[in-house]
Amino acid sequence: MSDTPRLTPHAAGGAAPVLLVLAGPAGSGKSTLCDRLVEAGPGFSRVVTTTTRQPRPGEVNGVHYHFFTPGDFDAKVAAGAFLEWAWVHGERRYGTLAASVLGPLAEGRNLVMSVDVQGVKSFRQAAATHAALGRAMTTIFIVLDHARLLARMEGRGHDDQAEIERRMATAEKELREAPTFDHIIESRTRDEDFAALLAILEKARAKAARG
Repeated sequence: MSDTPRLTPHAAGGAAPVLLVLAGPAGSGKSTLCDRLVEAGPGFSRVVTTTTRQPRPGEVNGVHYHFFTPGDFDAKVAAGAFLEWAWVHGERRYGTLAASVLGPLAEGRNLVMSVDVQGVKSFRQAAATHAALGRAMTTIFIVLDHARLLARMEGRGHDDQAEIERRMATAEKELREAPTFDHIIESRTRDEDFAALLAILEKARAKAARG
C-alpha cells in the first residue's frame, strides 16, 4: 500500500480548476511529483504530452506520452493543435496539445504536468489569449544542487554518458530561469518535496478562485 497521503476533500475538488506546471532539470523529480499528486486523490489528472521519440521499455502510448511519428507531429503543428512544442537536443520534438489542457479545464478538472523551461514560456504566451489557462495556471520550478542532480541522472540508468553530459549542460541553462516561476521547490527528500507541492497547491487554488 502506498504511503502517499490522500488529498482532503477540499484539496481534491473545487469550483475553480487549477493547472500546476512543473519544470526543472531532467532528474529533478518533477515527473515523480506529478504522479504522486495524481495518486494522492481523485481530484487531479496528469496532462499527457506528445513526443516523436520512441517509447522506452514499459511506456504506454496515451499514458506516459502520445507517441507521434514525425509526420503526424508536423500535421498537428500545421493545424495549430499545440499550445507549445519544441525540438529537444535537435533530435526529437515534444509538445502539449491544446485539447489535452483546455478541454479538461473547461470541464472543471484539475491538471498537473511537467514540461521544460521553453515550454513554460510558450504556456505563458498562450495564457495571454486563453483566459481560462491564465486563471488556472501556476508554474513551479524544482531546484537541486549539481552533485545531487548528477547522481540522480546516473541513477536512472537509461542514459549514456554523452546524454548525461548534454542534460547537465541543459540543466545549467534551465536553472537560470528559476526566478521567473511563480514558486520554487528546493528539492530535498521526496516527502519534503511533496509537502512543498501541497503547500503551493493551496496557494494555486486561492489564485484560481480570485480569477
